[in-house]
Amino acid sequence: MEQQKLNPTIVYVLAILGLLCCCFGGLGFILAGIAFIIANSKLNAAKMNPENYDVSSVKAMNTAKIVTLIILIINILYLISTIYQIYTIGWDEMMERSRDIMEQWEQNQ
Repeated sequence: MEQQKLNPTIVYVLAILGLLCCCFGGLGFILAGIAFIIANSKLNAAKMNPENYDVSSVKAMNTAKIVTLIILIINILYLISTIYQIYTIGWDEMMERSRDIMEQWEQNQ
C-alpha cells in the first residue's frame, strides 16, 4: 500500500498571509488560526494511522505547524497591543498620530 503524503503548502501560504495581515491591527490571527487548525487536524489524522503516512511529510507538516503557531502568537500579541492602544489613547489620537507620521514621511520625500 502506498503511503499518503501531507502537503504543508496551504498551511505555509495561509501563515505567510496571516503574517502580512499582522499590519492591519493583528487581524492576521484569522488566517494563521485557520492554518493552525488545518495543520493540527492533518497531524492528528497522521497520528491515528502512522503507517499510512510518509514520515518526511509528517515532519514537514509539523514544521509548518510550528511556524504557524509562531505567526499566530505574533498576531495575537499585536492585536492585544492594538486593542490596548485604542483603549488607552483612543481611536482619534491614533489616527492623528498616523496622519502626522504620513505628513513627515511626505515632507522627507
